[in-house]
Amino acid sequence: MAAAQPAGQPAAPVPWPAQQYSPGTGARPALPASALPGPVAERLRLLAEEAGPEPLCAYVHDPPAAGRRAALLRARLPDWAEVFYAVKANSFPAVLEALAPATDGFDVSSEGEAGAARAASARALIATGPGKTDAMLTALARTGVDFVSAESTLELHRIAAAAGRAGRRVPVVLRVNAATGPLQGALCMDGHATQFGIGEDALPEAAALARSLPGLDLVGYHFHVVSNNLDAAAHAAHVQARLHWAVRAARAHGFALRVLDAGGGLGVAPRGEAPFDLGRFAARLRAAPPPPGVRVVLEPGRWLVADSGYYAAQVTDVKEVAGSRFAVLAGGINHFMLPALLEVALDAAVVDVDHWPYACPRPALTDTTVALAGPLCTPEDILARGIRVGRLRAGDLVVFPLAGAYGWEFALRGFLGRRPPVHTVVSTPQRVSARSGTGPAAAAGAEPSPVEDNSR
Repeated sequence: MAAAQPAGQPAAPVPWPAQQYSPGTGARPALPASALPGPVAERLRLLAEEAGPEPLCAYVHDPPAAGRRAALLRARLPDWAEVFYAVKANSFPAVLEALAPATDGFDVSSEGEAGAARAASARALIATGPGKTDAMLTALARTGVDFVSAESTLELHRIAAAAGRAGRRVPVVLRVNAATGPLQGALCMDGHATQFGIGEDALPEAAALARSLPGLDLVGYHFHVVSNNLDAAAHAAHVQARLHWAVRAARAHGFALRVLDAGGGLGVAPRGEAPFDLGRFAARLRAAPPPPGVRVVLEPGRWLVADSGYYAAQVTDVKEVAGSRFAVLAGGINHFMLPALLEVALDAAVVDVDHWPYACPRPALTDTTVALAGPLCTPEDILARGIRVGRLRAGDLVVFPLAGAYGWEFALRGFLGRRPPVHTVVSTPQRVSARSGTGPAAAAGAEPSPVEDNSR
């Protein structure tokens, strides 16, 4: 367990996985089952009873919660700000169907994501990300895309070739890797050397090429600089600064600015941290509108869907090794990789499961601090450390809220060839999330009936 950090002293180095220790907080208590929405806990208990000899691993999806988040964001933002959901955060079909009517479109980065977006009746598509395939670019050119974000001069040539094959003109924006990155978050893609975008020194050449290639229509610029930023004022300043830069750059590069894609990065706070202040963000944007005829696009992912998902795994064993206590779960980073990568202290709830199928005594840990480990043959398979439990038995369920973003899509699925988790859908009542900074909002769209989906 990490010791409390003295006031005014820099945080000490933290062990892998880094996110399991918040400097100054030490151990944190497990959440009771009552902290979960009733339909989530009830569904998980039922699934555990029906699981048979295999321990349960499951994602519980709450699509109406995602729809409400999107409706709230859309209602708070100024009319000129467009919301394109980043499908990479969660591509579960029912979640996409809930988000489609409440957003302006979807941001996709692969053929698979584009197909899922169209199946969910997304209003429009934009295409971003490095390494786009020719098949993806051709399909987008043929079926229609609001714009494609070009990552390099080579990609501009490849987009032009796809446009030629489709017999269409494709709008493009240039992704900019700026020399300075003004935002901080879990991951930073700008302000230093990364594989993303075009350096500012190479932009004049890229803009001239985009203007000259047949089949391309250069319409603007794209920035995606950070993931999970919690500073609303800084995020609004980022959008405003990039807009001002884009107006000047388009004039210098000789074309009419029509699009600024300011990227995503709206953050969801862990327990104990201030949430992203949506009201402040929206008010600051509203105070500085873009010039007439210029679209401003935002690409939120995590902020829309984190609250709409829960990952649960049954405890297969509990043990003490060299003075440390461990609970081994039926699933780990093969299902839910995010906790082992990002510096976020995730909560975990314990749901009692009464059924015990073995003749031997049922082992338990009581009134102690435990590490929650997965079943993989690597010491890196740890989902949480420093979780204080009143009682945790083999056979009980451990549930991680805020698992609706970068969960199954982000997992190390192939290692050891274990079974995928069950995916199930519930509809929970509207509730306030202190960590994501939202209150009540009108629900978006009809709530789907609960169904089981084990196909993913």
